[in-house]
Amino acid sequence: MAHFEIKNLSFSYPASPDKLALKEINLTVEKGEYVTVCGKSGSGKTTLLKHLKSVLTPHGKTTGGIYFEGKLLKDVDLRDQSSKIGYVMQNPDNQIVTDKVWHELAFGLESLGYDQKTIRLRVAEMASYFGIQTWFHKDVSELSGGQKQLLNLASIMAMQPTVLILDEPTSQLDPIAASDFLNTVRKINLELGTTVIITEHRLEDIFYASDKVVVIDKGEIIANDEPRKIGEFLKERNDEMFAAMPTPVQVFHGLTDELKPGSGDEKNKSCPLTVREGRNFLSSLFDGKELKHTTADTDEPEIDDCMNPAVIVKEAWFRYEKDLPDVLKGVSFMVPRNKLFAIVGGNGTGKSTTLRSICGICKPYRGQILIEGKRLEKYKSSELFVNNLAMLPQDPQSLFVKKSVREDLLEMLPHGMSAEEKEEKVTQVANTCEITELLLSHPYDLSGGEQQRAALAKVLLTNPKILLLDEPTKGLDNFFKIKFSEILNKLKSSGVTIIMVSHDVEFCAKYADLVSMFFDGSIVTTNTPNRFFSHNSFYTTAANRMSRHIFTNAITNEDVIDLCRMNLK
Repeated sequence: MAHFEIKNLSFSYPASPDKLALKEINLTVEKGEYVTVCGKSGSGKTTLLKHLKSVLTPHGKTTGGIYFEGKLLKDVDLRDQSSKIGYVMQNPDNQIVTDKVWHELAFGLESLGYDQKTIRLRVAEMASYFGIQTWFHKDVSELSGGQKQLLNLASIMAMQPTVLILDEPTSQLDPIAASDFLNTVRKINLELGTTVIITEHRLEDIFYASDKVVVIDKGEIIANDEPRKIGEFLKERNDEMFAAMPTPVQVFHGLTDELKPGSGDEKNKSCPLTVREGRNFLSSLFDGKELKHTTADTDEPEIDDCMNPAVIVKEAWFRYEKDLPDVLKGVSFMVPRNKLFAIVGGNGTGKSTTLRSICGICKPYRGQILIEGKRLEKYKSSELFVNNLAMLPQDPQSLFVKKSVREDLLEMLPHGMSAEEKEEKVTQVANTCEITELLLSHPYDLSGGEQQRAALAKVLLTNPKILLLDEPTKGLDNFFKIKFSEILNKLKSSGVTIIMVSHDVEFCAKYADLVSMFFDGSIVTTNTPNRFFSHNSFYTTAANRMSRHIFTNAITNEDVIDLCRMNLK
């Protein structure tokens, strides 16, 4: 018997009754399967997953049926659903309900009415399995993003669910924490036999582990197959989702002409899914061949050649409370004008706090911050945030206060503008951020990626000279990331300086002008992307990890493909 059987499921939101968010979905999930659901932002992934648990099903018109273990889901007792169907959301803060770690682990079991002896045993088991012992008695507020998400997972697993549903669970985690989290999910699937249904933009870490991959586009399933066949399918139809495929898949299919029958490389026809398989593929591709080209072309300037600072941070120290440890410990850096300055590093190191300090939300007790040569404290709020500085926060929902995206955008425009001028501005920014079709939607009905684009549009309406971005690619599909990079390039060319905190190593490698590593409350190094990512073990790209044994400084998929082509001529 299948865990889930979805038959002819269609759904529309109240704000857009004529637009189907899900269209004739037919899908079977067998017991013990690991199923990855992927697609562009707004394709319907989250909407589909929320339909798999009655208490999360969005309000709207639904047709068709969902069966859980052979029984209509709506007829399954809510208590049974709570215990058997675990659900991990994108934002860990939206799911945590208590103030202590130990209580959070016990809360679900308490709600289901388990006795204290069972609760103590389950809590102890989960704390041990997930390595939570060292922070078992901590306040939840003290945890990093990765720890909070792990706590969510442990709390759900304490109820011993048979199905685990995860909706982009690593969107707010750094690369190392994300990899650890997804490895834990894989371990649960393999060791406990728990069925896993997951949506995730980091396909590098889960694609290989999937029994099947489901691709959704505009609410419809366009592909449902094993991982090795999905890349070929998307490449052949020239689908935009191909840009989201893992690096080994993109590199392999990017060399289609070089690997065609008769080229002598038919042995390499098995598409690699992991970095290890990708390394083996490249090794066999060039086995016995002398390589004439091993270095990627780069025209990156020397770091000192581009220093014309728009923002200067000098020895900034900050703590949230007098009796708490310092979060910023002598942070110092300069941001060149009209550049994209990216800051990477682990969760809880102080990256977001640095952004909040630059815009005056957090006030360092020591040090200086200069905006366009003027000390931050000398600015009046009306001067600082009008046509000068703006920030896109990590949680886009914090920007939404109206009942529609259109109303939220109109709110940002000055009262002195005519109605026609306001509509023109809204139309322009909606086109730029590709949210025209979402203007009448309630912001909370949007997917994570759509919310991010709508929030970006709202921020851009302030016409900033300095733009602060906290995890701006969170929830964005790879196709829109390309569009997003084009938006950032236009902003730079128009005189905007951009400071971006990001866990998206691939994006930083491809589009940033400078990259800094944040560690233990300060920046430890700054360099151009190629120089920064070429020699790291973990904070680097999949393309670099896959090719570094052959090529010295290839950090993007394009770098690897170009070098392969040059050596195969």
